[in-house]
Amino acid sequence: MATTAQAERVRQGSRRRRARDRWRGDQGSTSVELAVLFPVMLLVITALVQYALWFHARSVALAAAQEGVTAARVYTADPAAGPERARTFIDTHADGVLTDVAVTATNPGPDQVGVEVTGRSLSLLPGVPGLLVTQSAEGPVERFTVAGTP
Repeated sequence: MATTAQAERVRQGSRRRRARDRWRGDQGSTSVELAVLFPVMLLVITALVQYALWFHARSVALAAAQEGVTAARVYTADPAAGPERARTFIDTHADGVLTDVAVTATNPGPDQVGVEVTGRSLSLLPGVPGLLVTQSAEGPVERFTVAGTP
């Protein structure tokens, strides 16, 4: 019996040593995992913020184009009123989110007006140009009609 109990103690001791050695072999693995994972996480976060900046610039460009169409479609409006109003909207509300802005009037058809806003979104990385943003809006021109005539 003594030999069986001694053999069992030896087996338990060797199991403990193997478990202890296994944990000792993993020392520093967390640091290595973080060193590999951290740049990837920074890249993902930067990409998400860059996407948010592009989406916001796109929303500002669309709002400016809609504002320009609202000004250009008014009865007896000056044809240049649309792009002027869109440019004023961008100067007032863009706050640097939209750069290299070009505003043009478009003519989608008879009795229609349109405004197109093109620019670049703000970039997080210096020296790298922002993503291209192009938004346009169209609408019918208001006109005076007499009852019974088209």
